[in-house]
Amino acid sequence: MIMIDRMIEQALLEDIHTGDITTKAVVPQRRPAEARLIAKEDLVVAGLSIAGRVFSRLDPDVVFRSNCSEGDHLAKGTVMATLSGDAADLLMGERVALNLLQRMCGIATLTSRFVEAVSGTKARIVDTRKTTPGLREIEKYAVRIGGGINHRTGLYDGVLIKENHIAAAGGITEAIRRARAYIPHTLKIEIETETLEQVDEALAAGADIIMLDNMTLDQMRKAVAVIAGRAVVEASGGVNLDTVRGIAETGVDIISVGALTHSPRAMDISMLLD
Repeated sequence: MIMIDRMIEQALLEDIHTGDITTKAVVPQRRPAEARLIAKEDLVVAGLSIAGRVFSRLDPDVVFRSNCSEGDHLAKGTVMATLSGDAADLLMGERVALNLLQRMCGIATLTSRFVEAVSGTKARIVDTRKTTPGLREIEKYAVRIGGGINHRTGLYDGVLIKENHIAAAGGITEAIRRARAYIPHTLKIEIETETLEQVDEALAAGADIIMLDNMTLDQMRKAVAVIAGRAVVEASGGVNLDTVRGIAETGVDIISVGALTHSPRAMDISMLLD
């Protein structure tokens, strides 16, 4: 929560800065108020606790009551939460709370659609590091709420050898050798491949996870057959809601989708004072 609070405080500082001049002018005295957060379209809930924490950082006496749980599928018009507290605090926290809540619900909703699209296959939907700077923790949380799985959080908690690493090391075999010699036994090595020949080399070098990057469906099927369970198979590149089912049916284990966090549509949610 320390990281979350820092993120919220930075967002509030960015928005309020030296003071909310509109609220100071229009609502100069303390005045009790109540408000509702309303879903303006169907969505999957993620981030209500974060939204509530925005208001509590402004005033610990604000009461935030959730009417639903994380992961719930809501219909348009549902009252997601009610708030009560000083009107000025509710007004000052409104935009930051909505920005975070709308984005998190957008990620969870999009993720749930991808998860549903591959239902019945063994493929799992995972995210990437293509997140909004400063918001990675909550964006990856929203992916989990939507039914997806987190890939590595950052550069520090997983080995993923990509094409530029391969080029710098002098080849796939050498890159994997160096990584294996450096890391503890508790970490696995993933490597990116673009051809079936590279898949063969990665297997021979002992990769634990092999990423099939921008391969055709036919190439993916052949790669899955060649790997034959000796490594986890990840598909990446060109993944969208129109293509993900076909990719899943090739037999890959996981499908990474950058769009979950780099281009979700913010859900339409409003806050209305009563």
